[in-house]
Parts: sequence; structure tokens; C-alpha cells
Amino acid sequence: MLWTIALAALAAATVTFVLAYSSEFITDPLLDAALLDWTLLPYVVAGSIAWWRRPESRLGPLMVAAGFGSWLTSLSWASSDLAFTIGIAFDLIPPVLFLHVFLAYPDGRLKGPVERILVGAGYFTAVGLQLTKMVLGLGAPDSLLAIFTEPAAALKVEDVQVIGMGAILLAGVPVLALRRRAAGRPLRRWVDVLVYSFALVLVLLALLFLNAKLSWFTDTVTLRRIAFFSVGLAPIAFLIGLLSQRLARSTVGDLLLELHADPPPAELPGLLGKALRDPSLTLSYWLPEYGSWADLQGQPVELPAEDSGRGVKMIERDGVRLAALVHSRSLEDEPELLDAVSAAAGMALENGHLQAELHARLEELRGSRERVIEAGQRERQRLERNLHDGAQQRLIALSLSLSMLEERLSDDPSARAEIDQARQEISQSLEELREVAHGLHPAVVSGHGLEVALESLAARAPVPVRLTVQLEGRVDEQLEVAAYYVVSESLANIGKHAQATSATINVGRADGQLVVEIVDDGVGGADSEAGSGLRGLADRVEALDGRLRVWTPRGGGTRVRAEMPCG
Repeated sequence: MLWTIALAALAAATVTFVLAYSSEFITDPLLDAALLDWTLLPYVVAGSIAWWRRPESRLGPLMVAAGFGSWLTSLSWASSDLAFTIGIAFDLIPPVLFLHVFLAYPDGRLKGPVERILVGAGYFTAVGLQLTKMVLGLGAPDSLLAIFTEPAAALKVEDVQVIGMGAILLAGVPVLALRRRAAGRPLRRWVDVLVYSFALVLVLLALLFLNAKLSWFTDTVTLRRIAFFSVGLAPIAFLIGLLSQRLARSTVGDLLLELHADPPPAELPGLLGKALRDPSLTLSYWLPEYGSWADLQGQPVELPAEDSGRGVKMIERDGVRLAALVHSRSLEDEPELLDAVSAAAGMALENGHLQAELHARLEELRGSRERVIEAGQRERQRLERNLHDGAQQRLIALSLSLSMLEERLSDDPSARAEIDQARQEISQSLEELREVAHGLHPAVVSGHGLEVALESLAARAPVPVRLTVQLEGRVDEQLEVAAYYVVSESLANIGKHAQATSATINVGRADGQLVVEIVDDGVGGADSEAGSGLRGLADRVEALDGRLRVWTPRGGGTRVRAEMPCG
């Protein structure tokens, strides 16, 4: 079919010269025929190549139609009344076809209602009003459509037609500019050249129409020839762009070599961006288990919306969605390059996809651990309040009742001795309950802050303690509670196992971290895996994105250090 189109174009170009030289009205047949073929052949050739390269795109057929549409005007040079009528009827159709091509670039589809209205109005003005003029007999007495002879009415129609065509063509320029701006800065210079050539053609064609009524330029023949010459430049710029795209696709070979070296997943966006010349390119991975997109670190991300100025290219492997390339919208001008890079990337994204999935699982695990610790903390607070408001209060009331009973039995020494013993038991039970409640949740931390709570711990420690707290203001309560338990458990271990004579506790901030360090001079050799104490502390600290480390050489004492991010 494309070969048939090419032969038809050559035949049409030949007919143009024949008609030009046989016409009595053409003063310079060589130049006029050459200018008309200059609009015919480049559009047909460029459109055929685009049709062959991108059969799914409408741009190729549209460019071919624009080329043959411009040729139809040459029929107005014919001596046949039928050919002459066809030529005159479509005399103004080429500018609208060119406008249609420019606004439909790069896929041959008009994008929005403004563009559709503009092109529709152009076709109506070029064909509808032209047919109306012909029916009224203006300028075409030999036309088969010259039914009436109403020159005054026909002139009014012509005024509307000429001004309307000029305005429509000029309106296409800002539409092109706004669409290019919305697409972002083009990644390749030829795209700018192509858009500029489109705008230049529209401006020159608009001047050609408006000058017919406003007479800005006296040399209309030269203006017409310049306009026609510029029309033929646009498809040449398009062909240069296709060649540039083909050369750009040679970078895919370099990309394949780099991907063959199995680069780390973190380097993939840079390699793909280099091949596409888009440094803003990012990768998002599809996690089917979660039904969402995530970055390499497993953090959830949202793909950009249609009107965001960013494009999205889905990457699949064996029919399974792997990832999405988020790129500059201007890359949609080069679909073959984008497809080639995406296909090459599909072979290297497995590792990145697995890494993103692993990080997402770790993130979910971390969040789950945080929720478990928070739930445990809330339950501890509830139990502590229940013990404080329930059992402790009842024991205190019972102690007061026994004191009142003791006063009544002042004459019975044995009864008073038993009551005193019972009161001592109650006092001991209260102390034990306070210790249990304090272990469940250190209310002093919530009420008075970490420093006061640690001073209370140091005062009750089994060995002399030197405490240093260097904090300006309070930190998050979760961090304070975790720090409190690190110190509490460490002091408990010192009392049970370390055989130490002293201990040092240092608490402060360093590089955005809350640092808690406990050092004793005991026998060392503590096993963090043997019991649940240190392991539980490590879980609590790690749930807050922190780290707990223990140095415990035998005979060298023990050092416990917790680091937790505090902003």
C-alpha cells in the first residue's frame, strides 16, 4: 500500500507540471508547480515513513492526506469544468490539513476540545464557505456549482472566510505553545525545532490570508511563495526527528551492556534515565500482595495523574506487571525509544522488584512490631492504673481501718500486737504492689519526664550510680519509656549478675539520636541471647528504628548502649 501511495504521489507531481504548463493563467509554471509539489512530496514521503514506522499511529495517514489535499488545488489549473470545480472547492483545504497535522502531532489524535473545535471550524471555513461562494458565483464562473450570481453576498462570505481562516491559523500557535509547555522541557532539540517550524508555518499562512483583506504587504506573490516554501520544511524537520530517534535508539545497545553487568537496583533509574536522556526518571515497583506501588525502599508511592506533566510507562515480564517508569511527558514523542528501553529494563528489574518487596515486608514487620509494643504499653498503663486505683487504695483503706480498731483495743496487748503485725503486712504488700505497678508502666516518666524517673531508679539501684542526663526539654514519650526500661533492666542485671561496685549512666542527644549508655565495673560475660531481658530491650529499641548494642568482655564489666532517632 505504501508503494502504491509513493507511485501515486509521483504521478500527482507529474500531473502538477502538466497542468501548470497547459494553463493559460499561470505566469511562472515551473516555480508554481515546483512549490505545489514541494508541499505534496515531503508530506507524502514523511507520512509514508511514519505510517511504516508507527502503523498504530494516525499521524502517518494524516500527513499523506495533507500532501494529497494540497495537490487537489492544482486541479483549478485544469481546462475540464469538473476538475476545475474540484480544484476550486478544495482550494483552501491545505492550510486546515496542515493545522490538523500540527495539532495532532505526535500520534495523529487531537487531544482536547479546543483543538477539535479549532480544526472543525477550519474545515467548515475552508470547505463550507468556499462552496457557498461557488454557489453564489464568486470567482468561478466556469464552476459546475455556480447556480446564482450574487457578487455582493459572495464578497461578504469571502470576507468572513478569509478573516476566519487567518484567525483560526493564528489561534493554533498558542495552542501549540501551551501544549509544549504542559509536556515539559523537551529532552531533544529537534522536538523544539519541529514545534517552531509548525508555528512558523501557521503564522505565515495566517499572514497570507489576512493580507488579502488588510493589505499589509504589497508583494503578495512573494509572501505566498515564502509561505508555501515554509510549509514543506515541517515534514523535513519531522524526518530529521525520525532519524534522530533512530540514532538515539542506538543507546539501547549500551544500556544492554550495562544491564548485563547486573548493576545494583539502586543504579537502575540512573542508567535508564541516561539512555532516555531524562535525569528526572524514577522507578516504581508493583507489589501485588499489597495492591500498591512502592519505591526501592518499600515505601508506598502514587503514580502521577494524567494532568501532572509526567508520563508513565508500564513494564511487564511474561505478562506479569513488574514496575512503572515515571518519565518526562515529552518522551511520548519518541514511543519506539521508550518501548526499547522499557523492554531492556524488564530483564533487569527482577532484583529491584524483589528488593522493593522485601523492604515492604520489613516495613510491614516493623510497623507490626511497633503496634504490638504500643498495644502492650497501653495494656501496662491500664493495669498500672487499675492497681493504683483499685488494690492499693483498698489496702490503704484497710490499714486505716486497722489503726482505728487498734485504738479501740488499747486494753488488749495481744490484739494490738496482731493488728500491728497485720498493718506491717499491708505496708509490705503496698510496697510490693507499687513495685509491680512501677514495673508495668513507669508513671513517673509520663508525669515528670525521663530525668526525674532515672533519678528515682538511681536512688534505688543496688550499687552506687553516677547519673548524667543532658537533654534540653522532653522527647517523645515512647522514646522516654524505652530509655527508662533500658536503664531499669540494666540496673536489675547489675544487681543480679554483675558483682559490680559501681555503675555509670549517661543520657543525651548526639546527631539526632537519643543515646542511653550504662557501664558497670562487674565481671562481664553477660549473654544477650540466654534470657529474655536484653532481647526484649533490643526489640523495644529496634521497633523505634533504634539499635541496642552490648559489650561484655569477661572480667571487663558490661557496657549497654541504646541509640534511637529523636529528630
